Amino acid sequence: MPKGLWINDKTFISFANMDKGRLTEELATRQGAIDFYSLGMSLPNPDPVLKKQGKDITIYTELLGDAYLGGCVDSRQAGVKSLEWGIDRGKSKSKQAQLIEDLFKNINMEKIIEEAINAPLYGYQVFEIVWEYVGNYLVPKAIIGKPQEWFCFSELNELMLKSKAFQNGKVVDPYKYLLLTHKATYKNPYGFPVLSRCFWPATFKKGGMKFWVMFAEKYGGVFAIGKQPRGTGKAETDQFADTLEQMIQDAVAVIPDDSSVEFMEAQYKGASSEIYKGLRDDCKSEIAIALLGQNLSTEVNGGSYAASKSHMEVRADIIDSDRKLVEEMFNTLIKWIYDLNFGTGERPVFSMWQEEDVDKTLAERDKTLADTGMLRFTKDYFMKNYGFEEGDIEVIENSPAVKPPNFAEQAGVGRRHGQGGTTPLLNDFKRELNSPQFSSVPPKGIYPDQDALDEGVDKLSPQDLQAQAEGLLSPVLSFIEECKDYNEALTRLTEMFPDMSTKEIQAMYERGTFAAELFGMLSAQKDPAQ
Repeated sequence: MPKGLWINDKTFISFANMDKGRLTEELATRQGAIDFYSLGMSLPNPDPVLKKQGKDITIYTELLGDAYLGGCVDSRQAGVKSLEWGIDRGKSKSKQAQLIEDLFKNINMEKIIEEAINAPLYGYQVFEIVWEYVGNYLVPKAIIGKPQEWFCFSELNELMLKSKAFQNGKVVDPYKYLLLTHKATYKNPYGFPVLSRCFWPATFKKGGMKFWVMFAEKYGGVFAIGKQPRGTGKAETDQFADTLEQMIQDAVAVIPDDSSVEFMEAQYKGASSEIYKGLRDDCKSEIAIALLGQNLSTEVNGGSYAASKSHMEVRADIIDSDRKLVEEMFNTLIKWIYDLNFGTGERPVFSMWQEEDVDKTLAERDKTLADTGMLRFTKDYFMKNYGFEEGDIEVIENSPAVKPPNFAEQAGVGRRHGQGGTTPLLNDFKRELNSPQFSSVPPKGIYPDQDALDEGVDKLSPQDLQAQAEGLLSPVLSFIEECKDYNEALTRLTEMFPDMSTKEIQAMYERGTFAAELFGMLSAQKDPAQ
């Protein structure tokens, strides 16, 4: 049976009879569509709001004058501008990567990133690249964001620049204009503008505010009611009405002696006022959802932790989407620089990221372990757990933070508290001394202070050491022997040192008992009977 494809249970198409050349062609095109008629002009923007209003994209710029909408836009842009950014060299050549890094150091990144966020707002954003030669390299001199209304798209979805010479647009030159689009499709190369979702809410909000102000003017003051004798002529009545209007403005009026004025308080229409307020709040909510993906930060009063946390997660997704757009733009620019200068090769990568806070729990744990003096962390550990990069940190060899542990100072680590008092840990201490971490003695010269101490100790005879130890430990041994148990010892130490904390007193007692046990162990080794 020949090779082919079953379309259904009754239709079989043989590959031998298929026109394989048509597989490599694009058949569904705009030129062949029944709903499109070519006039040799550019494609109109299919945005329904623009088509309804019969205007161009500049109407969205007018929306930014709204305080609330503009604040939401600023918040979205600030979220992206707050991200950290950098160049990852990867496997690229050092000289080429340095060229890219120097370029990014000399351009106004904040302004470019801010203008790049116009792409999701308007649907698309165009940057013109002005190139210049620096030595033998052709690099961007300026990256300038241009107005969206200066550009359009051809029938083939090519970017076109409109000018006085080419009012319908001319296809732009390669490597000259960087195009950013938001949710662009084959049918709509202009992309989807988020501000189109804000147009009607912003318009209704503005109109509602206008009527709300009129309502406040009408019912916020008093009504001046003028009374004239019956039969007064129209001219006199109109003049009297003008006088009352001026009186409301200036609080001064002159009226005939046979006329009178009465002031009446306006009856406040609470229900009517709530209509305007509800319309405004709903419009603000719609704007916040369109631009930020939520409205909790501005509409919820005293919201719960769960609600605020959910809000930040939603907004993080919006920022992440904008971040990817900016990364795509700059990585395209890097590709162009390589195309014009180096041709091929591994390229550096531009990336943005959220600076993470240091894990306080991890930092406190590491500090506690380091303070014991029993261990020290390596440079690789800090780079892996705290985000440092090569060159960010330098290990200081003679720093007190990295000197060998002094077991005499850290003797308090050698005991634990149990339900019945304290439990000796001399075996644990001996195992720590014999562990690989402390099995090797550092060469002389690295720690001069330790070397001098070792030389001094070596000059002392065992008898001298024993005598000095007995003199130092005698008060400690006497104090421990006098106390019946652990609780009595802590009570007495608290009375002797009232200014010390419980933790410090416990540490003092543990050091004392450790020293006593160590002295006992050394005495047992000295006694031949043992």
